[in-house]
Amino acid sequence: MQNRPECLPQGTLATRMIRVATLAVSLAASLVATVASAADFHPINPTMADRTVVLDGRHLTIGEVVDVARHGAKVALSPEARQRSADAYGLLLEAAREDVPVYWFNRGFGAGREHAIFSGDPTSRDNKELLTARELAQFRRGALAGIGPEVTREEDVRAMLVVRANTMTYEAASPALTQRLLDLLNDRITPVVRSRGSVGEADLAPLANVAGAMVGVGDAYYHGIRMPAGAALRRAGLAPLAPFAADDSALESSNAFFTGEMALMAYDAREALFWADLAYAVDLNGMNSSITPLALPVQRNRPFKWVNWDAARVLDMMRGSYLFNKDDKRIIQDPESLRASSIRQGSAWQSWTQMRDDLLVQMNSSDHNPAVLVGASPGDSWELNTPELMQYYVKGGPLSHGEHGFVLSNANWDPYPLANDVEAFTIALANMDVAVAQRLLRFTSTFFTVLPPLPDARGGSDFNSAALMQEIDGLINPVPPEGSALVQNVEDLEAGTRLKARRARRVVADTIDLLAEDLLTGTEWLDMRKIEDSSRSFGLAPTALWTAFRHAVPLKPNVPLSSAQSAHAEAVAFIRGHAAETFYGAPPQDHGPGQRRHIEQ
Repeated sequence: MQNRPECLPQGTLATRMIRVATLAVSLAASLVATVASAADFHPINPTMADRTVVLDGRHLTIGEVVDVARHGAKVALSPEARQRSADAYGLLLEAAREDVPVYWFNRGFGAGREHAIFSGDPTSRDNKELLTARELAQFRRGALAGIGPEVTREEDVRAMLVVRANTMTYEAASPALTQRLLDLLNDRITPVVRSRGSVGEADLAPLANVAGAMVGVGDAYYHGIRMPAGAALRRAGLAPLAPFAADDSALESSNAFFTGEMALMAYDAREALFWADLAYAVDLNGMNSSITPLALPVQRNRPFKWVNWDAARVLDMMRGSYLFNKDDKRIIQDPESLRASSIRQGSAWQSWTQMRDDLLVQMNSSDHNPAVLVGASPGDSWELNTPELMQYYVKGGPLSHGEHGFVLSNANWDPYPLANDVEAFTIALANMDVAVAQRLLRFTSTFFTVLPPLPDARGGSDFNSAALMQEIDGLINPVPPEGSALVQNVEDLEAGTRLKARRARRVVADTIDLLAEDLLTGTEWLDMRKIEDSSRSFGLAPTALWTAFRHAVPLKPNVPLSSAQSAHAEAVAFIRGHAAETFYGAPPQDHGPGQRRHIEQ
């Protein structure tokens, strides 16, 4: 009570006035911070609000995460997933009834893992009162977890929610908690989440912020408008959640924030890689390049699958180009950045594919501690039938509807191997980008182009590309693999996934900026090659791209300089506003990672 202003000693009138003024300033500062946070918030545009994604815990795709997180699609649980969740919840309750020690339920968590919270039937009157009060207090405290700045993109929070809704079907969550995750997504209640608090061994703080909003504590955005979480629930016709059993554990013990962000990043990265292939085809045409490095016999000499695939892909994009006609002015060998771009790009595709595969596993399985394994039996593997593990066996009873199984402590919340994949892809993307930046610079030299550039054209800037590469270079240093002995030395490894995710997303965004510069340069040189010889063709994909790009970004716009948007901004808007597949639909024989089915499956 001593921290409440109204309970302080009254003192003199002046003292009271100072206290009132101080309180007023504090409240005003809080209001300003709230208004500022709301002003910085980027709500989604729910263009898919009439679509429903069915979550079954096994088949969630990257594209579906994007549809829900970025475009407002609704979610529902499959009957199988809802039953699996209910069975896990029943086994948890039965485990306690049978006095099986369960981490983060009838035992404490972290440094308190050996501390007994209660014993016996959790649904008995005394235990039920204890657990109801305990869980509500834990959820309410969740609103205070982490530190700012707040997450400013609604899609990031929604991505976390949909991933957790999918993976939580394996955990022992109460039916009410399971439903509340769906409610937040479907009613577009987006909890205010602080960006710092997760060290990479489960996203405890961001998910705790979600817990607070579920019980009406803290702030949330309702359809993009900030308000107290309780008010948002009332707007949606929802009562505050009444959590029970181990609901705090079931919600928070997960890497869903990192995983959701990586689903958004992987989606955007695929598009960037596709654009890189298209831009490379444009650049080869613009430089009047030799295409011998892409030829099939050359590729067969070194059979790296993804490198060979990318070379064939770019070659096919240019089918019908003037580059396949003999030209006495064409040099026998281009700069390394023109010759080797397919190698760098194929390697980036390979790294992306590995990351995508592990991401799909991560968001369609359980990373929760403890593991609640309904139906597991001592005879399933030799170690389960040893005295050590048998102490965690649940024989089955009324609370589990006769179902048996194990409840086992584990380390599954360690977010590897996806954390490694993200860093590896970030580095692979930077190694692709340096080739893009270098070939862009080669267009500034008549030693390579022979022709001088057009005066006053809106080509890419070598200064811009150099500035972008400086930023990219600074983002690819690996996050140091240090451990801090947290929670009285119990949690002594941290994956740094928040930092890895932030760097990866920034490098993808910078890559799109760099490709915009490359597109400005490459298309300018297509204009030049056409002026040089009007009979030239560039292949179906580069021609389609060049035509559409010139319509959106004229070579020499007839508008006053004061009102013109920068060419770079127009090029970025063009890339972000057009799917790369608009200009090149992969042929039937193209079974590489570029096809959309690899996102949707």
